[in-house]
Amino acid sequence: MKKIPENARERSALNIVYEYHDRTKHELHRYARSLGYMDWDSQPDPFRRYDQALRFPLDHPPVTDTPTYDSLFETWQEPNVPISRESISRLFYESLAISAWKQAGGNRWSLRVNPSSGDLHPTEAYLIAGRIKDFSEVPAVFHYSAYEHALERRVILSSEEWDAIGKNLPTGCLLVALTSIYWRESWKYGERAFRYCHHDVGHAVGTVTFAAAALGLQTRLIHSIGDDELGTLLGLHQQEDVEAEQPDCLLALFPAGEVTATTDPVINLPAQLIERLNKAEFEGRPNRLSRYWHEWPIIDAVSAACHFDGGCSFNHKQDPRNEVPGTAEFEDDRCVSARQIIRERRSALAMDARSAISKAAFYRMMANVSPQPGNSIIKVLPWRARISLALFIHRVDGMSPGLYLLIRDPEHEPSLRGALSSGFRWERPEDCPGSVNLYLLTEADARDAARMICCHQDITADGAFSLGMLAEFDASLEQHGAPFYPRLFWETGLIGQILYLEAEAAGIRSTGIGCFFDDAMHEVLGIHGHVWQSLYHFAVGGPVDDPRLQTLPSYWYLK
Repeated sequence: MKKIPENARERSALNIVYEYHDRTKHELHRYARSLGYMDWDSQPDPFRRYDQALRFPLDHPPVTDTPTYDSLFETWQEPNVPISRESISRLFYESLAISAWKQAGGNRWSLRVNPSSGDLHPTEAYLIAGRIKDFSEVPAVFHYSAYEHALERRVILSSEEWDAIGKNLPTGCLLVALTSIYWRESWKYGERAFRYCHHDVGHAVGTVTFAAAALGLQTRLIHSIGDDELGTLLGLHQQEDVEAEQPDCLLALFPAGEVTATTDPVINLPAQLIERLNKAEFEGRPNRLSRYWHEWPIIDAVSAACHFDGGCSFNHKQDPRNEVPGTAEFEDDRCVSARQIIRERRSALAMDARSAISKAAFYRMMANVSPQPGNSIIKVLPWRARISLALFIHRVDGMSPGLYLLIRDPEHEPSLRGALSSGFRWERPEDCPGSVNLYLLTEADARDAARMICCHQDITADGAFSLGMLAEFDASLEQHGAPFYPRLFWETGLIGQILYLEAEAAGIRSTGIGCFFDDAMHEVLGIHGHVWQSLYHFAVGGPVDDPRLQTLPSYWYLK
């Protein structure tokens, strides 16, 4: 067989990404391809279990007043908690566990700490760790079972293998891996599901990072390991068919202060370990999720095109001259319990069309989603920010309603000025803090535009504001190739998770919105081509609760 030149393979992969992205856009006259109805007989189980694997139940820790939510953004603010059964229990309880159950009539469904498109939860999580006090006497790879709030052991590692994995990592490091089951999303959303799965990965990166910060741990994304190696480490190479998990990312969690904030953790899996695991008998077998499936070949194609071989760094050292100033304007701590809002976060189902938020609260939200010195949450992603925000402001006290732009990286500004409509004003609000790189583009009642763009959903017009996350699309893919496509969605998911908790801290609610007319958003902004693309939308405001819904405790059935 004739060998395809490397650059030709890369170009072919990029072509598939562009074809998928355009094909799965919602248009005013049509939605992206899906079944068009809910096939309830094939609805997948939202909980992955590994039957017959050794299960280690985790504790259900109480909410504490400290640490505060605001303190989690300050690098090395919290003293790190020793790795033990207690801290491992907290890590998963406050990042990926069930947070409550809702019931309406005879229907009951779970909510989780990590949000998910359509509450479908395609994201699975794994722990790779050495010996854990009062928990495991041997290093091992564990799957996290959210339904039981337990870890299921998949394979034991020797002490030498664990030492080799962590050779370049700080003492006391843990590894958390995230995977996706595309079928869980494509069951409802069809071809657009690949996008939503990677939104969810970004949200899960955020929930793990926040939960780790509450334990005094820093979190960093590792990109020295390729998808095949990660899949082998987790035992995914033994899975087949539509329900198979796809490896997404590996996160390193280590004690704050052990290394500098700019350190890029590197892990190299020994060849002997990969060879052993390829032949190993992993504990447990994955449960069957559905009776039958519907195939979506384009998801398989884009997933293959975005396959990551590892060994390449997406790390970008920010030019100090381009750094956004710090958040000195917001030094006061609101003394809101981080653990309380993490566990009580909810997605708003509707907004009340009257609640406003203060300008100070809005600016603080914008500062905390911006990558700036001291923001330890954003630093989990190693690359330069690729997402900026177009905002439809409706009810922010002291701010004119209209269309605004938050530039999250100063390097975006020349490109955005060239890509957006020439008629925009580009005015800085007079009292805007230096840590918020915000511009007023046009002053107007933007409610109808926000509603129309987001598939005619009232929630985007009835809140205090809504927004679209704009990705530096062409430049990102040209620089980093097709594997960076899902990573753009990870960044939007991380921003979304910060917005979720920011809304809770401000006493309001928010919700992520995956249904929007892509090119209608681009038309409002004057964008042509793929230089910038809208990837995710969000609404923030005063929630309307549904009195028909009953709330049940998270793990009532275990008690």
